[in-house]
Amino acid sequence: MKVAIVDFRISKEEIKSLQDLNIKVLKCPSYEGVYAAISGHPDIQINVLSKSDIMVHPKINDDFMKELSKLGYNIHFSFNDIGFNYPGNIILNALNTEKFFLHNLTYTDKNLLNYIDDKKILNVSQGYTKCSTAIISKDAFLTNDIKIKESLDSLGADVLLLPPGDIELFPLNYGFIGGTCGLIDKNTLAFFGSLDKYVYGDKVKMFLKKHNITPLYLKESGLTDRGSLFIIEGQ
Repeated sequence: MKVAIVDFRISKEEIKSLQDLNIKVLKCPSYEGVYAAISGHPDIQINVLSKSDIMVHPKINDDFMKELSKLGYNIHFSFNDIGFNYPGNIILNALNTEKFFLHNLTYTDKNLLNYIDDKKILNVSQGYTKCSTAIISKDAFLTNDIKIKESLDSLGADVLLLPPGDIELFPLNYGFIGGTCGLIDKNTLAFFGSLDKYVYGDKVKMFLKKHNITPLYLKESGLTDRGSLFIIEGQ
């Protein structure tokens, strides 16, 4: 059973689109310990360590944590609580793949670092690393951050750098491309919104086609940064 972990503010249209794909929706609850724009963002409150392990912050909602446990996941806690503002709120917002771990290591939670010592570790200045980066495949990525692109380039990855802007993240001026989407299988990237309504949508569509990825639009409106779409497998 596939489960989508999403911001609690997800729209009914987006929920239906996921359920029509036989994907269960698990809402990441609001956490008042961070500012409102990102208070329900999964990539702020959790980090998926593996197919059986997830790290959460110590003050995460109990009911949400119980749902993760019911799905068969081992729950691990960050050493620190999430802070209200930057950089305290980025302690779990790392790009964590099978091959490497990329984050601003000055602020990475020390318990999270304990679970990735077997991977290539990359340090960048951008703290909202997962927000800023969308995983297309193990070797292809979208990002809004030049330093992240340069770091991924050093690994031989194919990276499309997108200018900032034209992504909704109320009440801020804009959000990041990584927060708008997530792979639901190896050939399908689901978006909170439509690339047809994104100013750089044609560039993204060409890049996805190059990597045999089909975009799927969960709603027919502009892109919204909802703190990433995490797909996990219930056990």
